[in-house]
Amino acid sequence: MYQVLYRKYRPQVFSDVYGQDHVTSTLQNEINQGRISHAYLFTGSRGTGKTTCAKILAKAVNCENPINGEPCNECEVCRGLDSGSIYDVVEIDAASNNGVDNIRDLREEANYTPSRGKYRVYIIDEVHMLSTGAFNALLKTLEEPPAHVIFILATTEVHKLPATILSRCQRFDFKRIQPETMAKRLGQVASLENIELDNDAAILIARIADGALRDGLSILDQCASRSKRVTSELVSEVAGLAGKEAMFKLSSCISNKQTNDAVNIISDLYQNSFDMERLCVEMINHFRNYLIVKTVNKSRELIICTDNEYNNILEGAKSFTLESIIYAIDLLQKTLIEIKRGASARIEVELAFVRLCNPKLEETNEALLQRISELERAVKTGTIVSAQPTPVQVKEEPEMAPEEFTEEEKAEEAPIEPQSAAPIEEQPKEEIPAQNEAAPMPEPPKEEPAPTPAQSETPSQFEFMQWGEFMEVLHKEDVALFGILSGSKGFIRGEYFLIDSANVTVRDFIRIPTHAKAVKKALFEVTGQQYKLGLFKRKDNETEKRDPLEDLISKAQGNINLEVK
Repeated sequence: MYQVLYRKYRPQVFSDVYGQDHVTSTLQNEINQGRISHAYLFTGSRGTGKTTCAKILAKAVNCENPINGEPCNECEVCRGLDSGSIYDVVEIDAASNNGVDNIRDLREEANYTPSRGKYRVYIIDEVHMLSTGAFNALLKTLEEPPAHVIFILATTEVHKLPATILSRCQRFDFKRIQPETMAKRLGQVASLENIELDNDAAILIARIADGALRDGLSILDQCASRSKRVTSELVSEVAGLAGKEAMFKLSSCISNKQTNDAVNIISDLYQNSFDMERLCVEMINHFRNYLIVKTVNKSRELIICTDNEYNNILEGAKSFTLESIIYAIDLLQKTLIEIKRGASARIEVELAFVRLCNPKLEETNEALLQRISELERAVKTGTIVSAQPTPVQVKEEPEMAPEEFTEEEKAEEAPIEPQSAAPIEEQPKEEIPAQNEAAPMPEPPKEEPAPTPAQSETPSQFEFMQWGEFMEVLHKEDVALFGILSGSKGFIRGEYFLIDSANVTVRDFIRIPTHAKAVKKALFEVTGQQYKLGLFKRKDNETEKRDPLEDLISKAQGNINLEVK
């Protein structure tokens, strides 16, 4: 009869136990020094070696020829315990023997001396399943058992044990087995079984097993029944996982707000029999990797994957803010809870991705924080500005003539002469005269070359998307002008920087050379370019038709199209 791998390769000595050196070394020292306790408590998650270590300890304390605290596995007692012919080690399943009567029978049997070994060992598995009465019946015997009796209690839920039980035992906490350690053990077993196991496949199995070596060996056993060469693709298929490519595609759909593509990918996975609950778990782990690379300096040590996959994780994380990653993990975890409650797995997963691709559908604080974080990143890092903005088509007649910007340039160099300044009311509406404007000197007429087609075209105009950074710099340079320009925005048209403001005092301020210098200095610090200044004029009957918050969100996403009349 075929024996499964986790039973066939169960450790027979402490040195074969992987990932629990802090437990096995202590137990070996106690056996060597003869300091054997009357009661032990082994606690930890499933598949970490609790029952295995209990059996090894039971053999070691009864072995006739122990070697450095290890059972020899050659003497009559060791062989008898392995074969079951010696009954000095008793294993009890507390899940099915959890009553007071069962514990009473155990206490009566404990009075009998061992038949062959030195100790009579009781291994009580899943001890947290005992009833309150059974715990009370066990207390006195557990505290002062006969000299030839040793109790070994094993549990995965130590918090359910009464404090009176905990205080009577030596407690050993079994840790989850690290993926590197598990992958090494899987490679050894595969070699003994003549199975060709790829490194990527071993790492993937270790990640799926989640610290439980028994689960890892079971997955390897299942894969080996399909093929003698185990690859990561085979592991994904056997375990019902979506491949790494699907994870990255889905996260890309979220960052690019592509709801249609995300739902189609989920549909393809569902048609190929991928488990939707497992898909949800894998996406949580995927975003967890993004979270680690965003928050931890040495993230490579905390993410178990190949170097190529790690580089892909680093690249994919750039598309998300920390708030959006936390929001995605939180939403997916809520989805997983709903699936476990019995909701339709496919529908819940699809709803989750629709919400992730459309944060506006969510009214929670987490969704709002995600949207705000995207706006902050757009303003502070200028990621939207780095893309080429869509030029806005303008009419042939500009809002301000180029001569006006030339005069503004002169305002910084020529001295101010108030007596020569003309009142604003006497100027045409389309012009902003400089304060130090003097009578133009007659110049001899000269022929200008005919403009080329490229020169005759009206320059393209687009909104200045780095207004937030510009205002931060301007606040340091000119606080008064900063207050005047609050709530305004700017436009770039060729070599000119146009200020669009509803404050009528902007016209007077911008004509003063000191304020003009402050604006140009701030522009140069933000953009690295020199601009000429002017005002952006709208028609009197033009009104804003968009909601300010929606407009701001659209600008940050790079999707707004301005219409300048």
